[in-house]
Parts: sequence; structure tokens; C-alpha cells
Amino acid sequence: MNQFMLPMHTSPNIVIASRRFDAPCRFPWCDPPDVLTLTHDDVHVWRVALEVHEDVVRQFEHSLAADEQLRADRFEFARDRRRFLVRRGVLRAVLGWYLTTRPERLRFECNRYGKPSLAGQTSVRPIQFNLAHSADLAVIAVTRGREVGVDVERLDTQFDSLEIAERFFSPREAAALRGRSPSAQTRAFFHCWTRKEAYLKARGLGVTWPLDRFEVSVSPGHAALLSVCDDPAELSRWSVLDLNPEPGYVGALVVESHI
Repeated sequence: MNQFMLPMHTSPNIVIASRRFDAPCRFPWCDPPDVLTLTHDDVHVWRVALEVHEDVVRQFEHSLAADEQLRADRFEFARDRRRFLVRRGVLRAVLGWYLTTRPERLRFECNRYGKPSLAGQTSVRPIQFNLAHSADLAVIAVTRGREVGVDVERLDTQFDSLEIAERFFSPREAAALRGRSPSAQTRAFFHCWTRKEAYLKARGLGVTWPLDRFEVSVSPGHAALLSVCDDPAELSRWSVLDLNPEPGYVGALVVESHI
């Protein structure tokens, strides 16, 4: 698996960096090759800083379709609007690099649950992608011919993680969290949550499937899909990996077949 970074910061110049790694991993990251190659065996994960120079925001806005610009205009706060424009613009730029297509020419479609995909692909192994964001960070996962889901969350120590877990997680997952110290409980909760979200997004189900119908591990550094109600074959279909995008955040990647 390859992991890439777009740390645009406050300058309109886009810097790209990457690292090949065995998850979980941490920084630093290295420069990518001049030409991006994505085979059926590859999974690429992009990390995107959403707080960028206004020139960059305007550049990305011009690449969006009319419906995306309308969605951006519905945000009440300017910061949320800018972050939306950046993550949609970067998504178009990244996918355009793989397809050697101008970003504004890309078209998207959604399944019945809202999972987006690229429209009009004719390849036997089409480009698949998934995007997640939290606060000022976004991650994008890209594969070829394999379903993929990704999630990222900023750690919130004030969040009542145990209450949410006992309401929505499986009894075994809630019990595993209950036996930890408060600080360890928070981190374990967000690892569990991102693994669950990434799995649902990989399957294209969104939030329509109850979270207690499947189980994942809760321990940091030991990502796994443990059980799926009425469908044991799912356990061999998916790989689950932790992502460590930057301090204060946790993430998870779920991709079809083992990597």
C-alpha cells in the first residue's frame, strides 16, 4: 500500500509526498514517483490538509460541477464551505491524475445509499475511491477494481464514547471498551468507530446498516473484522488497516481482498 500527502498549508503551491509502508505507520513521508501507477494490487491513500491559501480554494472551486458549487453555498459558515471546496477539488485533482483527465471533466454518480463513484468508466478494473474528513483533515483512498472504504476522526476527549458504544455497538465491543481507562477508552472507541464506518462505506451501505450487526476489533494497532451477522464469508472478503494521518487523529481503511 502507498500513502500520499497533499500538505498545501497556506501557499498556493501544491506539494506531494508519499511513503510505502506496512500499516500502521507514522510520519515522515517521502516524495512520490513522477508518474503515478495504480495496479489491481495497489491501494493509495491520500492525506489532505484542508486549511489552505484562498488562491488554492478559488482554483478548486472552478473545477467543481454546478451541483457541487450549490452544495458549497448551502454551508452556513465560511470555514465549512472552504473545507468542502478543498476536499472536493482535491478529489477531482487526484482522480484526474490517475485518469489523465482534467478535473472539471470528471462526472460522478451514486448508488442507492449515496456512495459516489466515477461515471462513464469502461475499464474492466475501474478506478474506485472513497473520501472521509474530520475537522481540517481529509483522506482519500483509491484502488483499481476493488471496493474500498476509508474513515478518519479527530480524537475528542470530551466525547461520551462509552454511552454511544453501549447504544450502538455490539455487546462484546461495548464490554471491551468498558474495561479500559478513560483515556484509553476514548482512543479505542475512535479506532472501533472508524473501522466500522470504513467497512460500511466499503460495502456502499452508508449508515443504513445497524452498527451492532457486525463486530470489529477495538484495540489500537490490531485492526480486524471479527464477525458479520449471517454472513461469515465477509471475514475473508475484506482487509482492515489502521491509518495514522497525524497526531490527534485516527483512521481506518477497508479494502476488498487481502493486501
